This record gives sequence, C-alpha cells and structure tokens, in this order.
Amino acid sequence: MSKKEEIINKVAQDKLDFNLGIQLLAEDLEYDFEELFMTLKNYIFNAIPEKIYYNTENYQKSINTIPLKPTYTPIVILKHFPTRIAFSKLAKLPQNENIKVITSLLWIFKVIDTERRNTECKNGCGHFWHSLQ
Repeated sequence: MSKKEEIINKVAQDKLDFNLGIQLLAEDLEYDFEELFMTLKNYIFNAIPEKIYYNTENYQKSINTIPLKPTYTPIVILKHFPTRIAFSKLAKLPQNENIKVITSLLWIFKVIDTERRNTECKNGCGHFWHSLQ
C-alpha cells in the first residue's frame, strides 16, 4: 500500500483527521492530481455496492454532507450529473479546483467506506486496509 493509499484509508477509518489527511495528500512531494483522482475514483467505485449506476442512498448522503460550500463547482457537478458523467467532468476541471475535487472525493469515500465497514464488513471481510493501525 502506498503512502497516499494509507492516508486515504486512515482518514476513511477515522484514524487520521480528515483535514490533516487532505493537507498530507496535497503537500506530498509526489503529489499528482491525476493519480490521486484515479485512486479515489477507484476506491469509491469499489466501495459502492450498486455497480450499474454507482448511485446509492449512502452515496447521495455523502455528496450532501461534503464539508465544502454547496455552490462549489465539484459539488454542483456531483449533485447534478449521474456518477460516471460527474467523475468525467471532475477530471477535466481547471487546476484551481483540484483541492476541492480531492476534498470532495475523499469525503465521499470516507462516508461510503464507513457504511461498508458497518454492513458488509461488520463481521470481518478480509480487506487488509480495514485493519490499519
């Protein structure tokens, strides 16, 4: 597991403060928006149980609770477009939106992975990342 993957999973499991996690990801010397975006996208798509539209009640809840202003471009996109289209649009936003995109995606993953750990993985799951220290 890479350093960024460990940070993402520790944030999702409340073993690392969300804001500190964003800071660590953004300040990483090897920071690469496209790589981080793809990692978070894959984590989110894998954590959502409904694999046709990638749209569940929990996913919608995660979007509605992102700790950013609801008028920020990434949030407007996530609320108004189907999941796959929204992610395609997020990847093409200007660079000055990158931190908002990463913040939004990390929050979404945190919420949906918490739900997965509390339901699907409640009695053990074998996901090695769910046993981070």
